[in-house]
Amino acid sequence: MADFKTIDDIDVSGKRVLVRSDLNVPMKDGKVTDTTRIDRSCDTIRDLTAKGAKVVVVSHFGRPKGKRVPEMSLKPVAEALGQALGTSVAFADDCVGPAAETVVNGLASGEVALLENLRFHAEEEKNDPAFARNLAELADVYVNDAFSTAHRAHASTEAVANLLPSAAGRLMQAELEALTKALQKPERPAAALVGGAKISTKLDVLGNLVEKVDMIVIGGGMANTFLFAKGIEIGKSLCESDMAGTAREIMEKAEKAGCEIVLPTDVVVADKFEEGAANETVPADAVPADKMILDIGPDSVEALKKKLADCKTLVWNGPLGAFEIKPFDAATNAVAQEAAKLTKAGSLLTVAGGGDTVSALANAGVEGQFSYVSTAGGAFLEWMEGKTLPGVAALED
Repeated sequence: MADFKTIDDIDVSGKRVLVRSDLNVPMKDGKVTDTTRIDRSCDTIRDLTAKGAKVVVVSHFGRPKGKRVPEMSLKPVAEALGQALGTSVAFADDCVGPAAETVVNGLASGEVALLENLRFHAEEEKNDPAFARNLAELADVYVNDAFSTAHRAHASTEAVANLLPSAAGRLMQAELEALTKALQKPERPAAALVGGAKISTKLDVLGNLVEKVDMIVIGGGMANTFLFAKGIEIGKSLCESDMAGTAREIMEKAEKAGCEIVLPTDVVVADKFEEGAANETVPADAVPADKMILDIGPDSVEALKKKLADCKTLVWNGPLGAFEIKPFDAATNAVAQEAAKLTKAGSLLTVAGGGDTVSALANAGVEGQFSYVSTAGGAFLEWMEGKTLPGVAALED
């Protein structure tokens, strides 16, 4: 990741600042049910208003496919954003054109407006230059604070950044700094923990990581496929048998790169996938034919704890077992709690992200105890794959 400007590098006093946030929040009966994304967007908005900016917030919401869908209006979000900021937020019922211009022109320094759902216009997702120019005309400065949408080249994330002086917001800044420390310039030894059901969805991630880290811990259903690829019988376990050749290629590539692939030596098996199912711990190479692997075993957990004690950096994506049902969350919980302990002690930088990861860390009670937890699903994965994110590239100096 190259250098990028932050809001500390741009004079915003008296200027109109277009802030691309991600306010795509859960809603029920016209009320926001989880304000996490709204709360996380407040630091940037507060810092800009304190510097005397006129802040114009834009976001997408849902998938209206270029049409006005009343239940996908951002109007209820304007109210929730106002509550989070402790100030009134003006709302414009369009994001371009006369309705937007009237609201933006009515702002005084230090005031905030939220414009209607960007995706009510099909041109947003098409990265349409004319639509981007219409957005740019509403502002003097552009700030991208939506890392979670940075993997998409849309008008509000990519095109508009090339039309105005641009900077990263606080959330984007924190994310880029954490990710740079974790993979671009990691303190070594560096480890990655990659879990989840399928290798096929994490192929590019694994291919990129073997070149970047010293150790990859493989968990979840993916570990079963790797064990199977090594000729180990795994009973009725979830497995992508057609990916065995690919798993062997990844192991060979890792060996050449000097990256250790860590697989479980013992596993927790049950005859069915349900809460409280009768289970036992067996060596990884002694899984009964009628059982399935649902977690890694205690010996594997202890070995992982010892390995983490020697690491300086850990990137975490995905669970070690079927964490959604007890007791098969035990290994994920234990290793996550150990990583949190090492983070608190200052010996380990921990950066986590991806859909199930946030839920798994919350289940372990440690989501606030890692160095950084990204709520960006697709963007976080594409970053782990080593891809250029258009929304980030557009901010580079």
